Parts: sequence; structure tokens; C-alpha cells
Amino acid sequence: MKTFKTTISIIILLVMAVLCQQIIRNATKNQNNKIEYAELNHIRYGLLSIDNWKEKMQTIVTDEIDNLDITKDNEKDLKKTVEKQLIVLIDKINLQIKKSNKGSFKGAIKQSFVDLFISMDDIKKGVPMYADAMIKEMKKPQTQGKVKDMLKDKLNEYINQTFDQQDMSQVNRILLKTSALDIEDARTKIATEIAHRYHRISQEAMAIISLAIILFMIPSLDNENLPAPQYLAMVAALVVLLICGVTTPMIDMEAKISQMTFTLLDHPVTFENQVLYFQSKSVLDVFWIMITHHSIQMKFVGILMVTFSIVFPVCKLLSSAAYYYNFRNLKTNKWIQFFVLHSGKWSMADVLVVAIFMAFIGFNGIISSQFGKLGTTSKELVVLTTNGTSLQPGFYVFLTYAILALILSVYLTRTPHGKKMEV
Repeated sequence: MKTFKTTISIIILLVMAVLCQQIIRNATKNQNNKIEYAELNHIRYGLLSIDNWKEKMQTIVTDEIDNLDITKDNEKDLKKTVEKQLIVLIDKINLQIKKSNKGSFKGAIKQSFVDLFISMDDIKKGVPMYADAMIKEMKKPQTQGKVKDMLKDKLNEYINQTFDQQDMSQVNRILLKTSALDIEDARTKIATEIAHRYHRISQEAMAIISLAIILFMIPSLDNENLPAPQYLAMVAALVVLLICGVTTPMIDMEAKISQMTFTLLDHPVTFENQVLYFQSKSVLDVFWIMITHHSIQMKFVGILMVTFSIVFPVCKLLSSAAYYYNFRNLKTNKWIQFFVLHSGKWSMADVLVVAIFMAFIGFNGIISSQFGKLGTTSKELVVLTTNGTSLQPGFYVFLTYAILALILSVYLTRTPHGKKMEV
């Protein structure tokens, strides 16, 4: 029976090691994919991008130009406008003639003939007729086509003079990496890969957690002392869980405007998936950020975090090994006894799990609260916000490690009759 349990334990451990390697690889790739996807959807390339607005405005104004037409409803107003402009033009021409003839004898003679034979009042009386003729010409399809083409050319000229000096190096790198034709194509490809990998990671994390629980349940089938092979398998399983937990993302924090819709010149304008903030970090990622920060306080917090999330658990596992084998009577050593028998209430591993969970609740509450103020729905403007903060499989793997590490201490102090070993 012992041989069978030992064989099963070794097989479970080997499968856990393989799963750990796969989880770390897939989680790392998915973390990079999420960062790239958030970069492609960042608000600076959408709602805050001049190029994006330029494209939308060009489409709207071009459509308005195509819809330009002279109807009975606007013909009267157009005629009034044309008449006013013609009168202004006649006055300007008359003033220009007077200026050009002023100051010379020849010009004075010309001006006298103009005043004698040409009446500006008579010319202005014909303005309504001139306006009708102009509108008649403007209503011709050929003339309207030329006017629209001229307006579009002028619009394109203004559009080309409007540009944004934005750094697109990250976007171009992602497009090159994904072999995408454009940003939308890259988004589709990366989103598909994220969903596929996340499904695999979740299944692998569930499998490694289930195997670890089964491994720790095997010794509970009897009240015998913990055999050495099984003990080593359990310690190795905890190491696997610890490595997997601290190297894979534990929490994703995302805040984005999922949709903003409003009407401009009777045209709907929509911006979707505008990411405001995104972070996907593991314990080691956070430690590296803190330890490389210029602030001494950040470095100190980083050292504390890695001490109690990695160094402390490793010391606990090493102490349990010394306690189990009683090398040089280390079972009576106070430090060994502390890590094996009394560190449960001091262990920062489970405290870190609670801290991460509370951080999740805190960020989730803050983001939801602030987005509640930003989100609005009306006829003029629709803003739908999304809080994408979520716990990742790495959190549950680390949580499993923290719980099973406490159970290992129970097994180490158990006697064949189920009594606690006196120390």
C-alpha cells in the first residue's frame, strides 16, 4: 500500500511540474498579449487622437457635401444671400473704379463718362434677375458636381494640413508582430489568442490545484507516520505551487470606456473600448518595479514583499525538511520549531493572499465608484464604462499553496495514533 501511494504521489508531482511549466509559459504570453491589446485600445489612439477625429470629421463633412442641394425650402434664403453679395460686389466694383480714376486728368474724364452714362442704381435694380440666373445655373447637376468637387478638394487640403505628432512605434511594432493589416485586424487576432490561452490557463490551474489537493489527501487515509517519499513529494508540490503562484499574474486591473456615442451634425459618432488604465502583474513583476524605483520607501516595501512571499515560505519548507529528518537533532531548534509549528499565524504568505484580495476589492470599488460618475445616458450622449478588474489563476494557485503549507505542518506533528508530537 505504501509503495502504491508513493508511486501515485510521484506521478502526481511529475504531472504538476509539467502543468506548472505550461501555466507559466501560457500566462507570460497571455500577459504580453493583454498588454498589447490594451495598448491598441488605449484612449490616446481613439478618443484623444487627432488622426482618429480627422478621419471621422472627414467622413461627416464629405457626406454633408454630397447632400448639398438647392430645394424650394432653401432657394428663397439662398436668393436673398446671393442678392446681398451681388450688391456688395457692385459697390466694391464702383469704389474700385473711382479709386483707379482718381488722381489723373485722364481718370477724371473716364469717371465723368461713367457717372454720365452708367447708373449704379439701375444696375442694382437688376440684382434679383441676376440672382435668379445664378441660382438657375447653380441648380444644374454639372454645376453642383463641380461645386462639390471643389469643396471636397478644399476639405482634403485642410485635412492634410491637420496632423498629430503622436508616437506610434508601439502600435507599429504590434502590427508587425501580428502580421496584421491594420489596428482592427490586430485587435481581432490578439483578442482571439487571449481568450484561447486564458481558457487553457484556467484548465491547467484547476488541474494543478486539484492534483495538489489529492496529493495532500493521500496521507489522511491512515494515521501512520508520513513516509519520506510522500513527504518529499508534498514539499516538492508546495515548491511547484509557490513558483507557479509568484511568477504568474495574480490580478488584472482595467478601467475603460466600453462605448461613447453622441450625434454630430446629425451623424452618430461612436468610440468603443477606450482603455484608460491596464495592469497585469505577478508578485515578481511588482517586486521588480518596486526594487528599481528611485524611492527608498518603494525599495523597502519591495524587499518586504519578496521576503514574506518568497523567502519566508522557502525557509518554512527547508525548516520542515530539517524537522522531518531531524538532522543533527534540529527538531529541537527554536527557529526550526517556529517555522514548522508556530509560523502559521505569522506567515505572510497567507497575509499576502488576503492583501491581494483586499486590493482587488479596493480597486474594484474605487474604479466602479468613479466610473459611476462618468457613465451617463441621454439623448445627446451615451457613455458606458467597464471595470475589468479581475483575479487571475495565479492568485488561486498561490492561495492553494498557502493553505496546503499549513496542512503540511499538521502532518509533520502527527503521531501514528493521531496525537500531536510533544516538542
